[in-house]
Amino acid sequence: MQVLRTPDDRFETLADWPFAPRYATITDADGTALRLHYVDEGPRDAPVVLLMHGEPSWAYLYRKIIAGLVARGFRVVAPDLIGFGRSDKPAARADYTYERHVAWMSAWLQQIDLKDITLFCQDWGGLIGLRLVAAFPERFAAVCVGNTGLPIGSGMTDGFKAWLDFSQNTPVMPIGLIVNMGTGRDLTDAEIAAYDAPFPDETFKEGARQFPVLVPVTPEHGSVAENKAAWEALAKFDKPFLTAFSDGDAVTKGGEAIFQERVPGAKGQPHVILSGGHFLQEDSPDAIVELVAGLVLSA
Repeated sequence: MQVLRTPDDRFETLADWPFAPRYATITDADGTALRLHYVDEGPRDAPVVLLMHGEPSWAYLYRKIIAGLVARGFRVVAPDLIGFGRSDKPAARADYTYERHVAWMSAWLQQIDLKDITLFCQDWGGLIGLRLVAAFPERFAAVCVGNTGLPIGSGMTDGFKAWLDFSQNTPVMPIGLIVNMGTGRDLTDAEIAAYDAPFPDETFKEGARQFPVLVPVTPEHGSVAENKAAWEALAKFDKPFLTAFSDGDAVTKGGEAIFQERVPGAKGQPHVILSGGHFLQEDSPDAIVELVAGLVLSA
């Protein structure tokens, strides 16, 4: 597997990003070593909050939420998925599969040995993060999902179809502008540049290009069986499970209903609809801090 690594100087002057990089090395099934970047802030012995991003963002999406939760006294961990942020980026699209991403993040989670985790996940952070919950339920104390899902081949929204078509047909993938289009507010030029930073050129974007076609929206997609099995595990998850979707996301609109219906831990929780677009972390960071802090204390 050929692997690309974004130069460190691309991250040296980012707006509102004071967090020191931390790295773990995981090994793919083919023997390739991959360096995975993550943020790890706050006291080592404090309750753990795990923040998982999706496509095509990175841990920068959580910068205000990291700061807010650390100020509350929590330990906050925010990884970059392989192919994104400061993590290594396989150069070939074929090297990115749903199951590989789950395996990579499972290896990382076990390596740094997080326990009693409160998870907040959005977009692919949920598609992968909820697989971790299903595989390692003993490690998770509570879950909050926003603008995400765990699809099992039963179709797609018009919003997702539009995104799929755009992602596969645009010759240049404008990462920062894509994030900006998915927020309710307008990002600053410096914020847009921070989302562009992990990708010096198009060769670094194969993961971002591949992710949309990996979402198992048809019965023929890979990972349908694995996600069905994960739903069986989530159907037994009786710890606090909160939905916090946004009011302005055409891609995942209505997606909170299946979690509220099928996950036992969702019963009786104070589910909310937040203000914002697909990237609700940019639109409602303070509200997310409040929700996650409350969830930690209730777990």
